[in-house]
Amino acid sequence: MVKTPCQMMIARTLEELRAAREALGPVGFVPTMGALHEGHLTLVSAAKAAGLPVAASIFVNPTQFGPNEDFARYPRDEKGDLDKLEAAGCALIWLPTPEIMYPPHSATTITVGGPALKWEGASRPGHFSGVATVVAKLFGQVRPEAAYFGEKDWQQVQVVSRMVEDLALPVRVVPVPIVRETGGLALSSRNRYLSEPERKAAPALYAALSHAAQEIVAGKEVAATLHDARHSLSKAGMVPDYVALVHAHTLEPLEGFARPARLIAAAKLGAVRLLDNVPVG
Repeated sequence: MVKTPCQMMIARTLEELRAAREALGPVGFVPTMGALHEGHLTLVSAAKAAGLPVAASIFVNPTQFGPNEDFARYPRDEKGDLDKLEAAGCALIWLPTPEIMYPPHSATTITVGGPALKWEGASRPGHFSGVATVVAKLFGQVRPEAAYFGEKDWQQVQVVSRMVEDLALPVRVVPVPIVRETGGLALSSRNRYLSEPERKAAPALYAALSHAAQEIVAGKEVAATLHDARHSLSKAGMVPDYVALVHAHTLEPLEGFARPARLIAAAKLGAVRLLDNVPVG
C-alpha cells in the first residue's frame, strides 16, 4: 500500500484495502469513475463535513456500458485524479482492476426493477444492472458508513437507494446537489468532449427544464409544457431522448403536478449525451 506525502493511502489490492480500512475505522465513501471535476470534489467535501475520514474509489466499470457506448474512450487521468483527491483531503483511494471486480469465477449480478426500468434504463439496457452490481461490490469491499452520490445522475441515485433498502445494506445513501457551470450546464466528465459551439449551446438543457418547472407549478398543462421543452432543445441543436415529469423516487411518469416531482431529461448534442434534472415545486 502506498502513502502519499500527506498520508493519503492508495490501495490497489483487496489485502491493502482491508489493512487501510482497519486503520481508518468508519468512513464516508465517494465512488467515482475518475476524470474528476468540481462536482466530484463537492461529494468529498460533503463526506468530510460529516466528520468521517473519506474513502474514494476510481474504477471505470465496464458492465454499465453498452456495446456501442464510450467505454474505451471514457476519459482517464489517474495521476490528475489522485492529486485532486489528495488536495481535497481524502484519506484512502481504492483503485481496483477489472480482474479484482469481476474475477473469472464470478457468477452473480444484481437485477434491478422499479426506478431502473424507464428513461436511462430503457435507453441503455443493462446499464443499471451494471451500476447496481458494481456499487454493491464496492460497498462490500469498502464497508462505508455513508456513501455520497451526485444528483446530476438522479435516476442512478434512486436506483442505488432502492437497492440499499431492498437488500438491507448497512450504508446510508447521501444525495448531493448538482454543481453547475456559470451558464447552468451540469458538470460531467463527458463535457470535455463538447466543442466550443456545443458548450455554448449546452446550457439550453438546464434553461428548458427550469422554465418547464416554473410553467408546471404555475398550472400549465404538463404534456404541452414537455412538448415545448423538447422543441426548445431541438431549436438549440440538441436531439432530445426524453423530457419527462416523474415521481422523484419511483421515476414513474406524472400526468399532472404532484409532489415529490422531478423533471428529468436526456439529449444528444453532437456526440455527447447530456443528462440533467430539476426539482419541481
